[in-house]
Amino acid sequence: MMRPRRSEPALLALALLIAAPASGQPAPPAASPRGAVEADARAAAVPLPVAGQPLTLADVLAASRFHAPQVLEALARVRGAEARVTTTEGAFDTLFNASIETRPTGFYDGAAAGVRVMQPLGRNGGNVYGGYDVSRGSFPSYDTSNNTARLGRFTAGTLFSLLRDRDIDERRFNRAIAGTDVRFAENDQLMVAIGVQARAVAAWNNWVIAGQRLAVYKGLLQLALDRQAGFRRQVAEGLRPAILLTENEQNILRRQTLVVQSEQALEQAAVALSLFWRDADGNPQVPGVDQLPRALPAPLPVAEDVMAAMENRPDLKLVDVRIGQARQRLALDRNNFLPKLDLKAELNQYVGDPGVGGRPYTGTETKLGVTLTVPLQMRTARGRMGQTMAEIDAFQQRRRLTEDQIRAEIMGLSITARQARRLLGIAIDEQDRALAMASAERRRFQEGASDFFLVNIREEAAADAQVRRLDAAFRQIVAHADLAAATADLKALGLVGG
Repeated sequence: MMRPRRSEPALLALALLIAAPASGQPAPPAASPRGAVEADARAAAVPLPVAGQPLTLADVLAASRFHAPQVLEALARVRGAEARVTTTEGAFDTLFNASIETRPTGFYDGAAAGVRVMQPLGRNGGNVYGGYDVSRGSFPSYDTSNNTARLGRFTAGTLFSLLRDRDIDERRFNRAIAGTDVRFAENDQLMVAIGVQARAVAAWNNWVIAGQRLAVYKGLLQLALDRQAGFRRQVAEGLRPAILLTENEQNILRRQTLVVQSEQALEQAAVALSLFWRDADGNPQVPGVDQLPRALPAPLPVAEDVMAAMENRPDLKLVDVRIGQARQRLALDRNNFLPKLDLKAELNQYVGDPGVGGRPYTGTETKLGVTLTVPLQMRTARGRMGQTMAEIDAFQQRRRLTEDQIRAEIMGLSITARQARRLLGIAIDEQDRALAMASAERRRFQEGASDFFLVNIREEAAADAQVRRLDAAFRQIVAHADLAAATADLKALGLVGG
């Protein structure tokens, strides 16, 4: 007897769903990589999908880019590094000083008051200064610098470093190191963001494929349920033995188990995805089944020349930053070998009639001076320079190792992506043939040329082939995401734009 053919449309629809061409997700609009560092300033602009609409990869990548705690933590470190730059700039702040000195008792009755403003120089180890002083009364011979004219004295002067501290000193070294610390923090933040986005891609695709896997097993279960309804009518009419109902019930229970296990896997995948898909307040959101895309996702695009992107790796730039800092330190160490030769120039303008100090403290006075300090042994400078040069050598070897590791990683991932594409093609061919075999076996069973056991075997083999095709697609997707992360493809990972 032929059984009812109501299950054919269900299987056909399921096969079309699974074998449908993958549709790519919309790529985020392009912008500069620096935009990732300022994500917190634009977080409110991130659009969230409407409930019930398919949750796209672009939605998840935008949410994880702006709201993932790991990224926000790295952004906080960037802000801390920028604040340290401001701290080092404090060494070049303008200084104001005011003083009053008087002698209420004693032989001398001098009193003096003055103000000074000093500005350290950012391009030289010296400073410029200016001020005003006024005094009354007499001062001892060792304190004649307090003598002024009746209306006071204006002073302007400068101090220049001619050898040591001319090109670099501790203040400028600290400022330069703080600036490179910002670059270090930015590249560290980018490295964290790349890792987060790669994991977000894998989590979203795992959720989508878990939904596709559930659809496969639900379709397999529906075939058994439809067949059971037909068997009941045929048993009631005496056309089939009653034991066939029991056998098919066993198949239904087994397939129900697969459905329940797939539902569990889908719920777990949704929870894992919520770590990356967050709302505007950064709270995790668990996507619903109604938000599953209807088609399999396409893998991220792969650059034509993946090895050319090696220099974009932030971990390689981190080593370069450390080498640059060590070279700044080497310049400071070499500075310490130089003798300290400072030139000082000062102009004093006395205003008004002579004071107690007399005519020597009237008119215009200029001063020029040179100070020379020469370290004789310089063991400290030699030791520090030796340490710094060894540190530079060590960093250069680390960079070489990092380059070799990145090159090997990219080559390995390229092989994985290429072979995953081949394996997916094989899995698709296997799925197509398994579906064709299952469909043919059902027709033979309906025509009485096959048995129930063989039909079940063919159907379950077709479902297994569909699941293997999904697993192969997921491996290819993960391989492409890992390759995008290894080549620091910011556009593919959704780290530019928005």
